[in-house]
Amino acid sequence: MSAVVAQTGPDVGVPWHYGDPMREQRLLDAGEGVVDLSQRGVITVTGPDRLSWLHSLTTQYLEGLQPGRGVTTLVLSPHGHIEHALYGVDDGETFWAYTEPGAAPALVSWLDGMRFLMRVEVADRSAEYAVVWSARELAGDHLVRIGLDSLDGRELFVARNRLREVMESGPRAGTWALEARRIAAGVPRIGLDTDHRTIPNEIGLLGPAVHLDKGCYRGQETVARVHNLGRPPRRLVRLHLDGSVNALPTPGAALELNGRSVGFVGGSARHFEFGPIALGLIKRGTPVEAQLTVDGIAAAQEALVDPEIGLHVRPTL
Repeated sequence: MSAVVAQTGPDVGVPWHYGDPMREQRLLDAGEGVVDLSQRGVITVTGPDRLSWLHSLTTQYLEGLQPGRGVTTLVLSPHGHIEHALYGVDDGETFWAYTEPGAAPALVSWLDGMRFLMRVEVADRSAEYAVVWSARELAGDHLVRIGLDSLDGRELFVARNRLREVMESGPRAGTWALEARRIAAGVPRIGLDTDHRTIPNEIGLLGPAVHLDKGCYRGQETVARVHNLGRPPRRLVRLHLDGSVNALPTPGAALELNGRSVGFVGGSARHFEFGPIALGLIKRGTPVEAQLTVDGIAAAQEALVDPEIGLHVRPTL
């Protein structure tokens, strides 16, 4: 059956589904299936100083990172706003990471400008390598990343000339199935479920992507201050949308309470069990029991980040 390719949004160019998105979601839920994520950017950092250098620049503890251990780390602005996410793994000689579609050139440019006298080399490898998500282990010598945000699967770094071979090694599923799985798991996607003002505290990334007991890095002051005081300005929620409406909200559309904007919606999908769901980022003070609307669609919220999150409330992914 021919693939249906997404025409809009960040995942343009990869299969949205292969004819039966609900069956594909059940396939992933049963621990089977591969998903083409070749729209993601791939970067590498080589050189003997790579881990200590990345440790000093980003939010995660990377010094002494063991080969094969998957990590997520962020590049923040000086004010603590999320600029880039790196989903990475080190192979003992090179740190490999994938990032959001279209983000690799800017990320590589920024990292390259921060090298100074460090013994590191940064490269955009997106033209040579692609990412494939797999629900189970696949045969071959591919570098594999398994992280807290891998949705109970794994990401493979695959040479692009072998992408078709890998995709044919198991039953295929489209990005619809994986996005529905991600939203159901409450895992935010940078640039889709966030905006230019988002700080890690608001979306549950303290721990999974931000180490709370490491040295200074750009934006650390904001993260630490909000963590110590608690009550970040906004909070991530999962939205259960009115299933009687034959539409999903536009990413970025305003979430409203009594006609007043209290946030925005991010990614959305129709889930095989839960129906239409989405992630949203809303003002902390929005009542947790309040029903919201987005694009005229009723949306019941489910808290993913506690409004009081801080030292006294431990984060979870």
